Amino acid sequence: MSKKKTIIEEPLEKRLWKAADKLRKNIDAAEYKHVVLGLIFLRYISVSFERLYAELVKQQADGADPEDREEYLAENVFYVPESARWSHLVANAKNPQIGRLIDEAMDAIERENRSLKGVLPKVFSRPNLDPTSLGELIDLIGNSTLENTSTKSADLLGHVFEYFLGEFALAEGKKGGQFYTPRSVVELLVTMLEPYQGRVLDPCCGSGGMFVQSDKFVRQHQGRVEDISIYGQESNQTTWRLCKMNLAIRGIDASQVKWNTEGSFLNDAHKDVKADYVIANPPFNDSDWSGDQLRGDARWQYGVPPTGNANFAWIQHFVYHLAPKGQAGFVLAKGSLTSKTGGEGEIRRALIDKGLIACIVNLPAKLFLNTQIPACLWFVSRNRTKRAGEILFIDARNMGHLINRRTRELTEDDISTIADTYHRWRDESKDYADVPGFCASVPVSRVAELDYVLTPGRYVGLPEEEDDFNFAERFTALRAEFEEQLKEEERLNKVILENLSKIKID
Repeated sequence: MSKKKTIIEEPLEKRLWKAADKLRKNIDAAEYKHVVLGLIFLRYISVSFERLYAELVKQQADGADPEDREEYLAENVFYVPESARWSHLVANAKNPQIGRLIDEAMDAIERENRSLKGVLPKVFSRPNLDPTSLGELIDLIGNSTLENTSTKSADLLGHVFEYFLGEFALAEGKKGGQFYTPRSVVELLVTMLEPYQGRVLDPCCGSGGMFVQSDKFVRQHQGRVEDISIYGQESNQTTWRLCKMNLAIRGIDASQVKWNTEGSFLNDAHKDVKADYVIANPPFNDSDWSGDQLRGDARWQYGVPPTGNANFAWIQHFVYHLAPKGQAGFVLAKGSLTSKTGGEGEIRRALIDKGLIACIVNLPAKLFLNTQIPACLWFVSRNRTKRAGEILFIDARNMGHLINRRTRELTEDDISTIADTYHRWRDESKDYADVPGFCASVPVSRVAELDYVLTPGRYVGLPEEEDDFNFAERFTALRAEFEEQLKEEERLNKVILENLSKIKID
């Protein structure tokens, strides 16, 4: 007899994504994501509302009122008016006017919940959105996701929301990377920083992934979520809305996540905040950051950053917002480790000499959706008492695995290996030891000898065994670095020509 094959069912979020993506038809992913994520959010707040509503009905004899908005506010639950409740939408799923009904539901929820004002999408009555497909999407999200109104169901919807954010980012490609930092990169940053308590700041917060992961970290390590408070800022209003929904679906207080069109440099929404943790993924090599308007800014304590590249403006912005014992972990283009243009080398030198740089991690290629520019992680600490005269270099370029032809992802083991190495080094554990080709603890004097270059490959050396050397992968990485240098040279030439054209000849 032949053995029966074991059928492994796909996780719920993957099955949901495939079904929802099939209903997308010819709608662009950038537009469709607001439709799907908006419905998932609506389903989430309905779950929380319905659970509390049922409890209040049972308590009516004791004076409880299931239609009293204040009852829900007291329990940190969004109040959902009758016309916006999921049961009402399901009953009208086959109504040709379902799109208009959902838009009206979103408006009604915003009117009843001030923290959601201006956040929810009203895109459901657009002509290109087929009412039949929209009705099927309501059935899909309602029937496939939830069988009851338990707390577990609400957590599941939060997980689905996060998964869909990542899938839409992949579907959008370069544009998707503007609102989404890959999960594995976020997880690595948070695992290394360990934000157990205090203020967490992300001044370019995108869809809020850093905050969600910080919240997860605290819960997974039996901490109290009440012990952390988050502060964020985003200049793209559409992305800010996604962030507010992403945090609300997790029950995270987003009152200090601000939006303005100027952004953190020109209009810092948290000027007086001194954070215990700064976690961020700012735009790579941003040349349009209004640096010419900020030449005398108080944040430039280690040197005035060049107007043509915001990398070292971001670093100093992060450092400026750190509390006396604060830590920061952030993503930057790898060119920041070696660049000397526009005074960047001098700023990097000042940061190193002041003992602020704790660790540099060289990341693998293809981790980010919106750029092929090689990237790295910087870790900065104020008032370091341990390893004060050293910097840890970690070369993780050979880690991770391809999830498709264009995108790489770090595994849980990769994240654990990198983070554990940093923690053992930082705590001066006897278990820490340099590993050729992977990590090295280097005195600042040695870094100074190498002209304050922070590329990990300069310090970690070669692995003891080179039998597994991947020539193709190494060639690809070197070519990417070379292309980045060419682009940087072209950008600088353009800046020089623009400046020359502004010079008036008497």
